[in-house]
Amino acid sequence: MATSPAGLAKQLLAILHKDLDALQRIDDYLQGAHDDPYMPENCSDEYKLLARRCVSNWMPLLVGTPAQAMYVDSFRRGNQSERPKDGVLPEWRHWQESRLDARQIAVHRGALAYGHSFTVTEKLRNGKIRTKGLSAMRTSAVFEDPANDHVPYAALTVTRFPQGEEDRGKARMWDGTREYAVIFKSLGDNEGVTVKKVKAHGAKECPVTRFAAAVDLEGRTCGVIGPMIELQNRINQSVFDLLVAQTYSSTKVRTATGMAPPLERDENGEIKLDEKGQPIPLPVNVNASRFLFAEDDTVKFDTLDETPLGGFIESIDMSIRHLSALSQTPPHHLLGQIANLSAEALLAAETALARKIEEFRKSFGESWERVFRLAAEMEGITASAEDYSGEVLWRDMEQRSLAQAADALGKLREQLQIPARGLWPRVPNATKNELDEWERIVKEDDLERQFTEALHRAGGERSGDRERVPA
Repeated sequence: MATSPAGLAKQLLAILHKDLDALQRIDDYLQGAHDDPYMPENCSDEYKLLARRCVSNWMPLLVGTPAQAMYVDSFRRGNQSERPKDGVLPEWRHWQESRLDARQIAVHRGALAYGHSFTVTEKLRNGKIRTKGLSAMRTSAVFEDPANDHVPYAALTVTRFPQGEEDRGKARMWDGTREYAVIFKSLGDNEGVTVKKVKAHGAKECPVTRFAAAVDLEGRTCGVIGPMIELQNRINQSVFDLLVAQTYSSTKVRTATGMAPPLERDENGEIKLDEKGQPIPLPVNVNASRFLFAEDDTVKFDTLDETPLGGFIESIDMSIRHLSALSQTPPHHLLGQIANLSAEALLAAETALARKIEEFRKSFGESWERVFRLAAEMEGITASAEDYSGEVLWRDMEQRSLAQAADALGKLREQLQIPARGLWPRVPNATKNELDEWERIVKEDDLERQFTEALHRAGGERSGDRERVPA
């Protein structure tokens, strides 16, 4: 691995150049630009139209299903003894000021689709600390140990690609101490790369954080779309075959033998010939509202049976079930068949998806915790910057009624003696602002109760003093 800024920039651009084709293919499938199904070489325009219509893009659903169950709802420090006076942690204030309530969605979806995405935490000119997401198609990072290291040795993101031969692309690069401005001719051209120091970024390590859906022991990342591309192609081919059969063979074909079609004639009654010297037959208007007859008794009419479409539909259904099993997506999410399913059957169907989501939460949670530590370090909060026991809290996305949740939480309070306030975060859809508001109301009620009790005690003491006064 290179150590000089120029060497690192060339290496990072080369990595991005090497991975760009694979990432572009994933992006194409995510956007619905799929490979064409198999067709004859000299196919008609009608075939090509059916090929465009056969694309049933399941890829966004594979990304959106787990992404919609992953929302960071709060952050809890490992050291609970140090609480700000206003009750709002500086780490969470940084989260809100960076608008990560909404921006976290793009980071999660990017990591799930491409296998990885990135964020950069930096100090702006006004002194504020902000975190923003970086696209996997524009960003690369190098690690000393890609399988185990969580901190990149250096990272680069392209802010502008070259628009022509004479144009130059621009990029930003970070290492352990500084930020650099990179100018390059193309991703694969190492000779046209120049690097210029910009500033110290204010952290003790590279401020770029990687979010990986899955990392193997070789350091390779893998998302949910790449392994499913071939299966998506199989579904598209089955749908194409269905459309072809439906267009050309799904209705009965009427035939007539022993009958010549009428020929086209000119104004003189002569038969018109085409460029090959063959007579031009008149088009025959045959539809369901017309009755066919012939004057010659040797003419025979018949029909050819339509092609059954059930086999094509069963093939599509089978491929979608394979997609469901391999992607750990419940079948009813893909097929829409949810009738007559008991609560136990639904829970069993959701189990594989829940396990996959929990795996993603573990990986993304570690990355968000590093983002919180980086922000605390840049703000000069040493205790939080070194707090490796802090954790992000994920929103409970399980849909259940408020009555069920209240009954379960009440039993935990009564039977297990868990403090009531400790159960507040488990109330469905309760946000951190609501929890803070509840805490404030409880404190106000406590103050009112203490004031009332003090008045009662003072009143009782005065009554006792009057009773002890001698007549």
